[in-house]
Amino acid sequence: QVQLVESGGGLVQSGGSLRLSCVASGTIFSIDGMGWYRQAPGKERESVATITRDGTTHYGDSVKGRFTISRDNAKNTVYLQMNSLKPEDTAVYYCNADNVWLPGPKYLELWGQGTLVTVFP
Repeated sequence: QVQLVESGGGLVQSGGSLRLSCVASGTIFSIDGMGWYRQAPGKERESVATITRDGTTHYGDSVKGRFTISRDNAKNTVYLQMNSLKPEDTAVYYCNADNVWLPGPKYLELWGQGTLVTVFP
């Protein structure tokens, strides 16, 4: 079975930091893009940060300069370092992996279950 599992969410005060991790488990040859998305209650899901296999990154405007995405291809893991957190960052954060190359060959897009980040003033 192939799945994404996020960890690292929790409660943090404004200005604090959290580091999210997401690992893709199972027999995987490679993953193209990985990223983090978030959704607050009553709002649409938005892209937070994405990273290609070769390390090209893109950040949402609201997190530029505060968040850093990175990945370890050997471990099929993506991280999100979140600094200078604001209450507006409160949301469920979801990990995504696209073009996941599996034996067969076949390709899948995967989503994690989500991890809650709550930032209080």
